Amino acid sequence: MNNHNERRRMEWPAPVERINEEGDCPIILVCEHASNHIPAEYDGLGLAPSDLTRHIAWDIGAAAVARRLSALLDAPAFLGAYSRLLIDLNRPLDSATSIPVRSEATVIAGNHDLSPAERRRRQAMIFAPFQAAIAELLDRRAMTARPSILVAIHSFNPTFLGEQRPWHAGVLFGEAHALGHRLVAGLAREPELVVAANQPYSVSREEDYSILVHGDDRAIPAVLIELRNDGVETPTGVEAWVDRLAGVLLGEVAQMEAEVSR
Repeated sequence: MNNHNERRRMEWPAPVERINEEGDCPIILVCEHASNHIPAEYDGLGLAPSDLTRHIAWDIGAAAVARRLSALLDAPAFLGAYSRLLIDLNRPLDSATSIPVRSEATVIAGNHDLSPAERRRRQAMIFAPFQAAIAELLDRRAMTARPSILVAIHSFNPTFLGEQRPWHAGVLFGEAHALGHRLVAGLAREPELVVAANQPYSVSREEDYSILVHGDDRAIPAVLIELRNDGVETPTGVEAWVDRLAGVLLGEVAQMEAEVSR
């Protein structure tokens, strides 16, 4: 029985990795695509093992950046524990890409013809607990008037369906225009970096969730930072981007604290 329970725990870990929830920093880090884990019962959703190491299964390097930033900033962080292919934590449940049947040019055979019961199972076991964990922390902080800035950490492929992407990083946002543009300007101070607002994607209610629901809808400044994954696939690359991000984010914290003290 103990062996069975241990196997079950390893196959079905807690759906959200909570790090430093009581951290002192106003920055709240979210990494929805931190893991490529798929329980064995799904047989890899019909994909080859090599496919599960690709961007279609997770955001390469994003979890390492989020963990290091959390430690460096003393910031709370929430990391997803399952592959985005089972259910995408950054998609509304009614989005066509919530449980994708194709990702980039790859067919996800195990997601075809899912029963309503299986969809509800993934929503209840993976999606809902992750979102609830973030909401609970933001509720607690609001009750004590602690300010928050929501920062989602993602990564993207240098090439998408044959198209080269020139950006090293992008800062995506909905309502948080001022914050987003300040972060772009801060990162772009390094002349060798190509950084842009709302690239390589734009934010929409159909294709995004966290920074809109947990950020904009609560009037909390919220951005999604996209890092090109060839820049964060090694420990050296991760450290370089963590240093850059920590610098611009600490600048935002200092500005927030100065405004509160006036």
